[in-house]
Amino acid sequence: MFDLAYPIDDEVEIDGITYKVDLSFDNVLRLFDMLEDEELDDVTQIEIGLEMLLGVCFICDIQTKEEIFFEVFKNTIGVESEENQPVDIEGNPMPEQKEEKVYSIKEDAEYMYASFYQDYGIDLFEMQGKLHWNKFKALLAGLRPDTKFKEVIDIRTMDLPTGKGMSKERKRIKELKEHYKLRDD
Repeated sequence: MFDLAYPIDDEVEIDGITYKVDLSFDNVLRLFDMLEDEELDDVTQIEIGLEMLLGVCFICDIQTKEEIFFEVFKNTIGVESEENQPVDIEGNPMPEQKEEKVYSIKEDAEYMYASFYQDYGIDLFEMQGKLHWNKFKALLAGLRPDTKFKEVIDIRTMDLPTGKGMSKERKRIKELKEHYKLRDD
């Protein structure tokens, strides 16, 4: 959780031992890439994930490794999704609704890079290994509307105009949507 009243805590305790978690934005992005790699089986993903986040290879059974990995992931990277999940009147989680994906960290990397540089003067390549994942997410969400990244998202989410005399504008927006549509869906 992002809370300005407290410092960012990048440590976890496992069986009485404290580990520093590597939550630099580029490490988290590589972790997401690895987790989406269909050529890697679950066991390999868990072992690599633990090594990426904690820098250690645990000597224990795979079930324990899995529990450690998911707990570390949930408490450092995946917190928002669980906290913001809607619940019914009895407090039970509501079924997840598939939201339309409006951007891709991978496909829109060029737009993100240019927008961070334009808006904040931050060169994301120079910040690899330094910029924290939570800070990256906050800066990404706070980009001004006139940055390329935000413009592309606006195009993707724009409604087509209706009514008489709007055919040229509808055609123009359709072409823009086609040009900027995500390819990995």
